[in-house]
Amino acid sequence: MKALVINGPNINFVGIREPGIYGSDSYDDIVALCQRTGLELGFESVECFQSNHEGDIVDKIQEAYGAIDGIVINPAAYTHTSVAILDALKAVSIPAVEVHISAVESREDFRQVSFAGMACFAKVTGEGIQGYAHALRLLAEKLDEPAA
Repeated sequence: MKALVINGPNINFVGIREPGIYGSDSYDDIVALCQRTGLELGFESVECFQSNHEGDIVDKIQEAYGAIDGIVINPAAYTHTSVAILDALKAVSIPAVEVHISAVESREDFRQVSFAGMACFAKVTGEGIQGYAHALRLLAEKLDEPAA
């Protein structure tokens, strides 16, 4: 099994940006957690990717087609705006889990709509960076399910 963890805008500034909301862990801590958790779950590889550019995220999702078994995605600000990311996730039909460091459901009204989440089978919010480990566990369980 191969997993891809995609992070959108400003996730590279986690630990610097609004630590009261996002905590003090860094982006490097997220990458290390994902890779460690992936190994524990039996993933052959866990690739982590971050971009502040919507088109780069769409390109990365498309590149995953036929090469990656599952996606964990934190679209960050693009969660609430990007039909392009939604369409890319739908196009590749790779099982995906949406993850957010903060509890977006209890934040501003504009954060209540998730376009990317419409193409994901699960959503993890408000667990800090540990949410990534949770999302990878959900993904591993989904990938281990027998085909219907």
